Amino acid sequence: MKNSALQNELENLLGEKCSFSQSVRQNYSKGEDVYDPVIPDVVLFPETNEEISNILKICNNYKAPVVPFGTATSLEGSVLGIKNGISLSLEKMNKIIETNTEDFDCRVEAYVTREQLNENLKDKGLFFPIDPGANASIGGMTSTSASGTMAVKYGTMKNVVSGLTVILASGEIIKTGTRTKKTSAGYNLTNLFIGSEGTLGVISEIHLRLSPIPESIMSAACHFPNLESAVLTAQEIIQYGIPIARIEMLNKDQMEISTEYSGLKNLEVSPTLFFEFHGSELSNKEHIAVVENLSNNNGGSKFKWAESTEERNKLWKARHDVYYSVKSQKSNSRVYTTDVCVPISNLVECITFAENEIKKYGLKSPMVGHVGDGNFHTTIMYDPMSNKDYDLIRNFSDKLIEKALQLDGTITGEHGVGMHKKEYLKKQHADNIPVMKSIKKSLDPNNIMNPGKIFD
Repeated sequence: MKNSALQNELENLLGEKCSFSQSVRQNYSKGEDVYDPVIPDVVLFPETNEEISNILKICNNYKAPVVPFGTATSLEGSVLGIKNGISLSLEKMNKIIETNTEDFDCRVEAYVTREQLNENLKDKGLFFPIDPGANASIGGMTSTSASGTMAVKYGTMKNVVSGLTVILASGEIIKTGTRTKKTSAGYNLTNLFIGSEGTLGVISEIHLRLSPIPESIMSAACHFPNLESAVLTAQEIIQYGIPIARIEMLNKDQMEISTEYSGLKNLEVSPTLFFEFHGSELSNKEHIAVVENLSNNNGGSKFKWAESTEERNKLWKARHDVYYSVKSQKSNSRVYTTDVCVPISNLVECITFAENEIKKYGLKSPMVGHVGDGNFHTTIMYDPMSNKDYDLIRNFSDKLIEKALQLDGTITGEHGVGMHKKEYLKKQHADNIPVMKSIKKSLDPNNIMNPGKIFD
């Protein structure tokens, strides 16, 4: 670290919780993104809100940039390191502070992961429904407004977060929101920080709304002759008003990879929908009958049911492991993942466009989608040493973004903007960016909080 005075103050504050080790700094230099690591000067490991507050006071005084760091599952460069900067790891803040069973809510520290929380809740008859796939931290999920496979029924982080503890760049600690079902007390600062990707402050605690574990959970897979038929089925299910918990699409390329990687021996290599129904046994049977009829009308196969909890978990683990299954196809490769979302009535057109367009580039593109809410991803493997490969994929991504915006969609449904989608944000929200910058300037006048992310 070039600034010895800053180094001394941080060491005096944190002692052994302040690491200048090369190997440690390397580990906190990037997420699951397409960028080369940027090694920070130091990694800090605070344990309390007060320590974070004191860190930010010091960093603000020296105008030293700070990158909040969770489980590093970001796909868009949101936690990419900054030269001459500080990586602020929240991994020591992993306590479940309180659970209010009667009110279906809890408060957790930022590094509590979704799997950790659900393990703690299962004997209380409750669960946390936001399920992005990776075992991400709740703080990271809040900072990117994550969602995932169950968003079609339970919503996104914006729907389940009722309050936050945030430490601002000045070191001021604020608490937003309330435990109540509703409030009209002033500006909605909670939702301001959800999706801000660490650019406005450090989210250290999150108050969450929980859901009761359903009486009956039933999962199945259904194969289709082509991708359009599968997506059309998903669209019709939503338009019919079926309260399905999960409806996930995997195209033929992805099914070929997933059946081998995850050992799904009883499934076919063809466009497939994974379904899950939550409710009473009676309501599930009624909804399943309607979904089976809609699927059959579009050429769908007979449903293949997960007969046990173990089989159900295996099915959904295969869906969650899509990114890693693609990455495993070739050593030293990287995966470019798109993340567009469109209104459900435009989904067939957008996914069909994506599948046809990618073929023009001669690329194999596994594709998955939270098709119940209009969100889908193409996951394209490429050689990081080849600029030609990256440019080709980026050209495809540009065209897909343009198509999504033409269809009244968005450049990102759940991954956030980070470094990777800054140019796309200008296309979607050119009129919003000056307002965003004014908010940033007000809360972080010295631009120390994760600078260069979302916009320049």
